[in-house]
Amino acid sequence: MNLPLHLQTYWQQLGIAPEVLQHKALCVFEEATELVDVEAAIDGRVWQLTPAAAQAWCSMQAAAFSDGIDLKIASAYRASSRQVELIQNKIDAGIGIDDILQVLAPPGCSEHHTGRAVDIFTPGGPVVTEAFETTAAFTWLQQHAHEFGFTLSFPRDNPFGYVYEPWHWCFQSTDAMQHLGDIR
Repeated sequence: MNLPLHLQTYWQQLGIAPEVLQHKALCVFEEATELVDVEAAIDGRVWQLTPAAAQAWCSMQAAAFSDGIDLKIASAYRASSRQVELIQNKIDAGIGIDDILQVLAPPGCSEHHTGRAVDIFTPGGPVVTEAFETTAAFTWLQQHAHEFGFTLSFPRDNPFGYVYEPWHWCFQSTDAMQHLGDIR
């Protein structure tokens, strides 16, 4: 297994077989080390992203708002240790690891660890459910997110075996950062 020792320990603790990495064609992501506060949730949690992703998010959020779309963050940076907690909670609830790995990435393999991924919702709309694809926000994202360097990570029938996540977008492009100066 090509995992750092701390991730191997997490995987063993959770009962995730080493073969999952190759079988699901997963990437191991480095955890973000430089994060900035981007948005506060109603419950007081503060969502963080890397500086470049934060700048792109804020620009995209402002552009959407000017088009009448209010984009909010349901989740952003998440440490691999938090990923362990989320998976362990599902295990404790009696859910099998194969089912869990359709909705949560193994520790080390979540784009949230990079500080570039956001789970998006719009106030009053569905939050982290497939129904998000029926919203004007999703339509707007499909048309414009790429302009800000964001891509939909898990479309239907994605090769990683995750469920369709119309709410999960990840900042990918440094080229988009150069374009942001033209947008403002």
